[in-house]
Amino acid sequence: MTKQQFLEYCLNTYGTSTDYPFDDDLETAVLRHADNRKWYALMMKVPRRKFGFESDEVIDVVNLKLPTEMFGSFGATDGVYPAYHMNKLHWISVLLPDAPDELVQFLVNVSFEATKAKGKTGAKQ
Repeated sequence: MTKQQFLEYCLNTYGTSTDYPFDDDLETAVLRHADNRKWYALMMKVPRRKFGFESDEVIDVVNLKLPTEMFGSFGATDGVYPAYHMNKLHWISVLLPDAPDELVQFLVNVSFEATKAKGKTGAKQ
């Protein structure tokens, strides 16, 4: 899945578009809920080397929040790693070029649900 495909999925599914909260950084994008402003995804460019590869290729990575009981269900073979630059007890990093599209969509749906305001519905109607 490409970055653009991921962002289009989030826009079409949740009605959310990117937010660039970091000064002078138009690469790192946040996707957040409109009501509670909580992040459900953080999109950034990261060198593969940060995930243990012998490569400096910079790729699109998305950090997603998972319930703790889901940790350990996915691994490097799925393109899923402990979170880069975030709390590894609550977040994962998904390497977009490596992860199957269906898995990316499933994981972003889980992250969206895990971060929504209590008592709210999921996707846009």
